[in-house]
Amino acid sequence: MRRFRIRILIALSILGSAHYYIWARFIAAARLPLAWHVLGTCALVLLAPSLPVGAFVLRRLSRATAKPFVWLTYTWFGCAVYLLLAAAVTHLACALFGVNARTAALVGVGAAAATVVYGLVHVARGPVVRRTRIPLVKLPASASGYTIVQLTDVHIGPLLGDRFAAEVVAKVNALAPDLIVITGDLVDGRLDELARHIEPLRDLRARDGVFAVTGNHEYYWSPVAWLEHLRSLGIRILRNEHVTIRGAFELAGTDDSTAAEDVPGAVAGRDPALPLILLAHHPRTITRAVAAGVDLQLSGHTHGGQLLPLGWLSRLFDPHVSGLARFGAAWLYVSEGTGFWGPPMRVGTSSEIALLTLERG
Repeated sequence: MRRFRIRILIALSILGSAHYYIWARFIAAARLPLAWHVLGTCALVLLAPSLPVGAFVLRRLSRATAKPFVWLTYTWFGCAVYLLLAAAVTHLACALFGVNARTAALVGVGAAAATVVYGLVHVARGPVVRRTRIPLVKLPASASGYTIVQLTDVHIGPLLGDRFAAEVVAKVNALAPDLIVITGDLVDGRLDELARHIEPLRDLRARDGVFAVTGNHEYYWSPVAWLEHLRSLGIRILRNEHVTIRGAFELAGTDDSTAAEDVPGAVAGRDPALPLILLAHHPRTITRAVAAGVDLQLSGHTHGGQLLPLGWLSRLFDPHVSGLARFGAAWLYVSEGTGFWGPPMRVGTSSEIALLTLERG
């Protein structure tokens, strides 16, 4: 408990310091008229604690009641990221090039606002289909051209619901894939509130079915009940196990690395003559996947960083954050995520439906 309190105090200190810096650069340094100065100061004071308060509200109130406040909280978080970045850039401009503080503040706020609007509009357009071809040496010639749709980090929850789920299902089914896989973080909330919102997933169609593994978010909300419900929608959950798909490749799935991941257990007894594809939520599982002889790992979790330049920070924690990369004898494909988490915006990344085509080679 003491360690938890210390972490909370550190987080609140960082949050408070960031908002103070925004105030200093865009309100105090800009020498605004008194009315605007007071209004801006009051707004920052009220918004500064919104993120921790929003987390509390999300746990205590119903989805419908909490949604407006959660939207405001997460949107402000996105705004604060770009205001903080703009504050740092304009501070340097003033210090190094003698730019007028008021001019710098106006330009900085304008640039941050434009970035936020872009991010909101980009998300509102919905997920894009991202096509990637992946060569697998052991793939039978008869299976060349096999298509897999990967969904990940859909985050049906406080801000995304049945309309978004139905849109995703329509786009996926239009691709007529051979297989659909979901690599974790499908839901973000209580089953009793979100059951109707994920109901459209029952209509997902692929020749060889729909498979899924857990992400870290599944474990925040009664995972046993959630997994049982997902199975009732026709989704097969791979929990440290594997299946053979049409005699063409082995499909393995492991629990999230923050829970009970067991890569050796997931691939035990597989046919070594066939390519091995592993579903694992975290990209960092690739080190254990390579050791287990995996040919291709499909992951999510990073959202590609979601908000540039956070993707650069993601590289401190994960070996790869977006797209296809080679790790020894294995390929790793990391989707930027189908939905979003937190701020309903994307900058420098896209909500994606990954269409992966396997090739012999």
